[in-house]
Amino acid sequence: MLKFGLAVMNDFPPGVVPADRIALLREQVRAARDAGISSVWVLQHYLGGMPTLQPVPLLSALAADAGDMALGTNMFILPLRHPVEVAEEFATLDHLTGGRAVAGFGMGYRENEFASFGIPMSDRLGRYEEGVRLVRELWTGEPVTFEGEHFRIDDQRISLPPVRPGGPPVWIGAGPHRTGALRAARLGDAWIVPPHVTPEKLQVVLGHYQKERDRLGRGPSELVVRRELVLDADRDRARAIGVAARGALTREYARYNAPQKGEAYRHLQTDRAAEEVADASYLFTDPPGAIAALKALEAQGLTYVILRAQWYDLPQAQVLKTLETFRTEVLPAFR
Repeated sequence: MLKFGLAVMNDFPPGVVPADRIALLREQVRAARDAGISSVWVLQHYLGGMPTLQPVPLLSALAADAGDMALGTNMFILPLRHPVEVAEEFATLDHLTGGRAVAGFGMGYRENEFASFGIPMSDRLGRYEEGVRLVRELWTGEPVTFEGEHFRIDDQRISLPPVRPGGPPVWIGAGPHRTGALRAARLGDAWIVPPHVTPEKLQVVLGHYQKERDRLGRGPSELVVRRELVLDADRDRARAIGVAARGALTREYARYNAPQKGEAYRHLQTDRAAEEVADASYLFTDPPGAIAALKALEAQGLTYVILRAQWYDLPQAQVLKTLETFRTEVLPAFR
């Protein structure tokens, strides 16, 4: 049975005071909970022009509203932090949420973030892979000795073993290419594929991922993709609403994205490219269109779709309308 998560907006347009939006975030989480959505997700960035609530404190604050939903990061920028700190921080979140935390770890891509932390971009892959390994070892609760290129600890034990044995599931953020798929298969309990990947490309990269997991003997995992969502009875109106709001966010992100090269960043290059990605991959549509697109993902073997229904200045009323329409007109097709 296909499962769904909701990625709530925790980065806001310049000039917004996030404290003024907390009640609205809580309302969205409760609406998602009541709609039968399984999890809530928040992102992470530092610096830049958009005020951003940091993910672990925010998820802790939303835990009571989430009920039995899982709470995850999509994505926490692991190379910028020390794994001991990360292990303790996510163990704390696991305790505060009764074992419902999910550690979504990404590598990051913004040069200004790495430069400000004093970490070379060339070190991010090594720090990422060592970080995932060391965090997992610490979560066992056993004494750990670790000798890596970037991190070293000698016979140390985490002060707070997580509630969940072995710690929160680690869901990997990696680009939609063969290298990213292989990394996710090797390091993670699941891979969150970015929202701009077309169904055709998705089939290819998931094949790489599943083949590598089989080769490593790691067994099946959740197959996860993100999708942007706006629902309206009028398909053209849904598209116009979604393209305008997502496009505003894309333009702001493009100011800080370091790579902006290759297919993974095509949606950041021009407004026209962003619209083409939206038409190919996003769910800016009516309920029958959403059902058809999600059924197609399910037929490809996807087991989990993380939906985002708000970007930049899209009003709360539209988000709640989308969630209610999803609950009443889309979700019954998957139950």
